[in-house]
Amino acid sequence: MQDEDFRPKLGKIGSRGSKAGKRFVGQVRAAINRAGGRPKRGASFTGSRVGRGGAAAALLKSRDRYAAFRRRRVIVKARVVKLAGKAADGARAHLRYLQRDGVTREGEPGELYGAESDGVDGKAFVDRADGDRHQFRFIVAPEDGIEYDDLKPLTRRLMAQMEEDLGTKLDWVAVDHFNTGHPHTHVIIRGKDDRGENLVIAREYISSGLRERAAELVSLDLGPRTDREIEQRLRQEMEQECFTSIDRQLLRMRDDDKLVSPDSRNAFRQTVQQGRLRKLERMGLAEEAGSDRWRLNDQLEATLRRLGERGDIIKTMHRELTSKGIARSAADYIVYDAGQNAEPVVGRVVARGLADEIQDRHYLIVDGLDGKSHYIDIGKGEATEPTPDGSIVRVTPRNTEPRRVDRTIADIAAANGGRYNVDIHLRQDPSATERFAETHVRRLEAIRRAAGGLERQPDGTWTIDPDHLDRVAEYERDRAKAEPVLVDKLSSLPLEKQVSFDGATWIDQELGSDAPETLRKSGFGRDVHEAQARRRQWLIAQGLAHEEQDRIVYRANLISILRQRELNRVAGRLSSELGLSYFEAKPGDRLEGTLRRSVELSGGKYAVIEKSREFTLVPWRPVLDRHVGKEVSGVVQREGISWRVGRQRSGLSVS
Repeated sequence: MQDEDFRPKLGKIGSRGSKAGKRFVGQVRAAINRAGGRPKRGASFTGSRVGRGGAAAALLKSRDRYAAFRRRRVIVKARVVKLAGKAADGARAHLRYLQRDGVTREGEPGELYGAESDGVDGKAFVDRADGDRHQFRFIVAPEDGIEYDDLKPLTRRLMAQMEEDLGTKLDWVAVDHFNTGHPHTHVIIRGKDDRGENLVIAREYISSGLRERAAELVSLDLGPRTDREIEQRLRQEMEQECFTSIDRQLLRMRDDDKLVSPDSRNAFRQTVQQGRLRKLERMGLAEEAGSDRWRLNDQLEATLRRLGERGDIIKTMHRELTSKGIARSAADYIVYDAGQNAEPVVGRVVARGLADEIQDRHYLIVDGLDGKSHYIDIGKGEATEPTPDGSIVRVTPRNTEPRRVDRTIADIAAANGGRYNVDIHLRQDPSATERFAETHVRRLEAIRRAAGGLERQPDGTWTIDPDHLDRVAEYERDRAKAEPVLVDKLSSLPLEKQVSFDGATWIDQELGSDAPETLRKSGFGRDVHEAQARRRQWLIAQGLAHEEQDRIVYRANLISILRQRELNRVAGRLSSELGLSYFEAKPGDRLEGTLRRSVELSGGKYAVIEKSREFTLVPWRPVLDRHVGKEVSGVVQREGISWRVGRQRSGLSVS
């Protein structure tokens, strides 16, 4: 037959009478549903499958439940981090922190690795990610991770499987941590696919798909869980004071009356559930409602999770204190709650670490003057400057109420038609200075940058709404979530070094204080009491104090003398390094020069301001962090320095 003689019979696929067509259409629709391209009838669109990996997540979710029950369990925590603004600096700090000391089995710093090699350059990864919209952070923790001598092969296989599921090559780095009872891996993935486009991963794959893939691989390595292992795990869970798989199952078993009955179809499970219910009853989280039916507390899960977190915190405190050779009883362990504790904590930093490695929330363990050891959530890592172990700090809860400056702005705006600027402020309050009014403008700028909702006119006038104070309170509450406490570093010198240090120390401040911190004769309070006695003897030997009628009399200008000694010593060292002469800045002096760097003195940080032939040292302000290397100017006043960046008087004020 000639080619041109071929006449196809055109028709509609799936038309009446075409069984093959119906089968084809059914197959297409099923494939679309599996890929997440079309929701099932009656289901609402949630967006959970939008992005790469939706089809793989749906397939994994639909697999045999019995096989899933046998698989090894893996915990996967995930977070998508936006990299705009300061978040990029936070991402760099997070990467550095993951490589901190003491995270390997040998107590060595963590080593970054990638798909092809160990010892990956973290800076190169950060440079490649410059300009990325976001990044993905994962923590992969196999329940049986302790069985692995090395987690790298598992991680590489998991990432290769993830690339297959997502249909793209991934740019990632990872580091393994063995510093807890549960070995785990941190994985950071760039937010770009292999074509340079923004990488979007389906929510279902992030929430469950990756966990299922990891469980598959661990089960292949170690074999599926045996009946013996499963039963042993459940027996352990019966008495645990945390949220367990038994609790999760009991919550699912509740009937319409919110009552639960142990499973009578399986004797072992019935025994385990009955034992767990008795434990919950002793904890006040369940009560028997008759005929083997139980009522669970509405706050069961939240309460057990809090107890579990507290248990983990106590273990962390015990591990850190023991490693530093500090002996404290469990009764002296305090979990500090910034929302309820109004009293500050003053003490020695024992350790700083990550409380939540995904959310980048840090903690401090502070051995307090009250004789107790405090675990304190300090919030986002970048919110608190470095606090070396042994430094002395004061920790206070963040005040979430509007400040006096906010009330002043609200009052002035209310009297001027909802408008505020420096000129209006000075007309309203003739006793105010321009510098004082500018601090109010900076407060408005800070709130506008962080929370928005404030409008500034081209002429610099601000529009202040009547509910301004309510908005400020909300702004402060949001800040308190990220930064629940304020950490003031009182001294970077460890207590032992302060005893004979030739400079002003925290011990001297306490000795000369009219209201010294309350010392308990136990714990760190006892250590400070002993250090004070030795410091007094050193001061007497230096001629800075003397005994008189069974008491110690200190020189009136003791702190100034000691501070000047250290300042002169540091200035002399810097003069040799820089080849410049040192001059001391005094109140009324105008400073102009280049902000070179900061130096740490016992009383805090100082800024090095360099001119062509000389330099000076002045107290550091946190706002100067962003201006190192720039030209600055300012006038020295007793209450501080109002800095300006740039050579012109119109330069940016950073006071």
